[in-house]
Amino acid sequence: MENFVVSARKYRPATFATVVGQQHITQTLKNAIRTGQLPQAFLFCGPRGVGKTTCARILAKTINCEHLTADGEACNECESCRAFNDGASMSIFELDAASNNSVDDIRELVKQVYIPPQTGRYKVYIIDEVHMLSQAAFNAFLKTLEEPPAYAKFILATTEKHKIIPTILSRCQVFDFKRIEVADIVEHLRYVADSEGVKYEDGALELIARKAEGGMRDALSTFDQLVNFTGANLTRQGCLENLNLLDEEYYFRLVDFMRSGNISGALLLYREVIAKGFGGQHFLTGLCEHLRNLMVSLDPQTLQLIEGGDALRQRYGQQAQQCGLPLLLGWLGTASDYEFRFREANNKNLFVEICLMRLASVTLPQT
Repeated sequence: MENFVVSARKYRPATFATVVGQQHITQTLKNAIRTGQLPQAFLFCGPRGVGKTTCARILAKTINCEHLTADGEACNECESCRAFNDGASMSIFELDAASNNSVDDIRELVKQVYIPPQTGRYKVYIIDEVHMLSQAAFNAFLKTLEEPPAYAKFILATTEKHKIIPTILSRCQVFDFKRIEVADIVEHLRYVADSEGVKYEDGALELIARKAEGGMRDALSTFDQLVNFTGANLTRQGCLENLNLLDEEYYFRLVDFMRSGNISGALLLYREVIAKGFGGQHFLTGLCEHLRNLMVSLDPQTLQLIEGGDALRQRYGQQAQQCGLPLLLGWLGTASDYEFRFREANNKNLFVEICLMRLASVTLPQT
């Protein structure tokens, strides 16, 4: 049986140009390499799965490349590049601070720093999850980080920048990675699916991208899972079922019921949702998010805040205009209040039903 390689590893970017959604980072790094203005220490910060370690590896490989391309990328042909690609580079070292966080681990690293590189121009140390270092380890690292040998470069990566002590931050150039846009994730998933011969609906890829919340690694892991679940035929309905997501179609219908004062329709829709296995808390949270999306859809400028395709944005915009600002504000205030108080309710379903009856009665004539 052929060894399976997860998509997050198989399609991991190998050049700056193939990094998704972090152009502000990759362009800055390429410019620094081209001008030779490389700091002694980099700190890559940002959410999980957005490319911090990937960019660290590409940077380490590129600054040791013997024949850079015209656009500032590694050549992949020189001895240094081949060694890196084969996992045999003697100039690039990776340390996981989550499991090597003691002062002794850092002291051992510091000793190695002062041994000149046997091959390549720089010795590069990539320290992942650097916020996990102990206070004593941070202190043992300070002097070396501030005044390392000219051939030593440090690339620190963390998901929790606030845990890095100020004396470390002041010795690094800080690069803040951002969450990857839904459209960028969808485009990359489309490339992976085409490469793997997976059939897909655009709506399915969009659901995966939204579920990932800006993390490419999460998106690719979910993609692999769904490919197995659906037999390499990704449909929107199959993704909804496997990811335990509530189709936004329910909320569009619910708002129509609320707008027309159809209390019976709203209650029956909620029972339909419950029958599919979703809980009241999940339902109320989704309703608040839907009403928020309608609010931002009132203005064409903020319509772009909706994560999704143009068709979904257009539908939000149409329903928002049908409701208007005063109605949406009232609904959102009521729904968010019920969501906040949900845990205190003894009869959860009755509590949600009362919320729906109040929301749907707003537009009814008051007697």
